[in-house]
Parts: sequence; C-alpha cells; structure tokens
Amino acid sequence: MTYQPATISDDLNTLPQLPGWVTSRRAETLETVAFRSGAALTVLDQLISDPRHGVPVKLLANRLALSAATVTSKLEGRLAREADIRDAYHLAPPGEARGPDGDLLAFWREAVRLRVSGTGEIVDLVGLDFAGEVGAWLDVGLERARTHGPLSGCVATLRAVLEVDDRAERTACLLSDLVLARALNRRTLLPVLAQRMTKAALRDLVAEGQGADLAVEVRILEAIEESIRLARDLARRAYTLRTVAPKLRAKGSDAAVDLFLTEDAVAPASVLSPRIRGTSIPMTDRAARRFCDRLVELGVARELTGRPSFRLYGIAS
Repeated sequence: MTYQPATISDDLNTLPQLPGWVTSRRAETLETVAFRSGAALTVLDQLISDPRHGVPVKLLANRLALSAATVTSKLEGRLAREADIRDAYHLAPPGEARGPDGDLLAFWREAVRLRVSGTGEIVDLVGLDFAGEVGAWLDVGLERARTHGPLSGCVATLRAVLEVDDRAERTACLLSDLVLARALNRRTLLPVLAQRMTKAALRDLVAEGQGADLAVEVRILEAIEESIRLARDLARRAYTLRTVAPKLRAKGSDAAVDLFLTEDAVAPASVLSPRIRGTSIPMTDRAARRFCDRLVELGVARELTGRPSFRLYGIAS
C-alpha cells in the first residue's frame, strides 16, 4: 500500500467537533442531558462513519478497549494499572495464560469485534451463566431507548443486569454499549459506557437512589465527549503518520504502518517479526526494532513501557 494523505482532508480544523453549548457546565436534568447527548452522538457518528475524516476507527476502538479494561478492573475490585493490563495482554507468549488482567483486555478487544446485530457471539463472550438473560436485557434497553432516548436505554440495561448480579459490571457495560450501537444503527461497537463509570454510581443505580439515573447518564455523556476528543486527536496523529510513511524505506513498511493505525500497542518481536502480522512479509527482529525506533525518531510513535527490553510501541500521543 502506498499512502496518499491527500485522499483524506488535510485541513484537520474541519473535523466535526462538539459545539460549546454541549460541553458547557450547567445544572443538569434528564431532558438537558438527552438533548446534549443527541448532539454529541451525532458528532461521534460523523467522525467514525466518514473515511474522509481519517479517524483510525480500529485504533480508536482498541484504545477505548484498554480504557474500559482499566475502569472495569477498578469496578471489579482489582485496581490494575493501565500499563499492567496492556503488558499482560500484549506480552503474553502465544498459547500461554494471560492472567486476569490480560483476560480482561481480551474481553474488551473481542467486544469491539462483535457483530452488533447478533446474539450468539455475545453469549459466548459474556458466558453461559447469562445465556438466558442476554436477549431480555438488550430488549429492556432498546425499548427504553425508543421511548426515552439512547442514554436512558443504556441505563435501563445497566440496572437490569446488575439487579441480577451486582458483580457483573463488565457484562452490564458491554450490553449497554450494544444497546447504544443498535439504537444508533451502528455496525461497530465502541466501548464507551465504562469510561467514566464508578462503583458508587452503579450501586446507587441498583438501589434506585434519588438522582441515580441522571448521575449515570451524565457520566455516559462525559464518556461520549471524551471519545470524540480521542477520535479527533487520533485523526491528527494518524494523518502525521501517513504523511511520513513515504520516508520509510524498510521492506514491508506500509504493512507495518497499518498495524500502528489499528493496534494500541505493537510488540516488535511478535507483531512485526518474524513476519508482519496479517501478511507473509518477513522482517527480522533487529529490523523490527529499528523500524519502531525510526518512527520514534520521526515523532510519530512512542515507546510505551520505559524498559530497555520487552518494549511496546504505539502511535504518538
């Protein structure tokens, strides 16, 4: 593949963005949150649905998956750091156990690859214990979304899941993300719901405390706004990477750049060597490390771990 940045708008100031009245702080009601969320969801959909905006959607989804894993680790009482979760997943040798932190990230990375319209894959992911409940939980949320808006539908599904099992936070957040995707007729799932969620907010929701629905909807709206900022930022950084790609002379550099535009973390020794993942293009371990270091020199990538060995690289941020 030969990159031609001109095919994507080079005026990044024209990227869809949130109007000031959406992000301004004010006294919230369910009605104002619903109104503001409509504008925010429209902007997010514009960013991810139009290729001309240059948002690397797979990279965005994987970044959000890592954030969702970090938050749900806290919700589940493990408190793993983002770096530990990332390492557990990306540095586990093939075929070996990743541990609970790596498995949690694997859960969210599999979630973003689900077919939004199906249910079989969803049941496989959340587990057989919930097999008989998944369809009903989704229906509760979708019906509420039709009458009260997408965020209210997400809240309804969160409550329905947690009333059955108050430790099923990741399942509750995932199914609410699915409600949001289906309500908006999206083909892809973005793990937004967990981004700003707290144990206290979910506990109050199940207890039906005063203002609990509003508090959770505000957190979902904040997560949507944060996802928009991340999408815009990644579009800018992806544009810069595509711009410098022609300067890279290594064999297979285009395919390697593709991986940086889809993966939140790239391990040279396993993702680029002995073959570039998803291709038959060979790359030695030394060449892979030199390629990643070259991207760092050009300012379009960064090393994520700070270690001299077992390194991970990702698009600059």
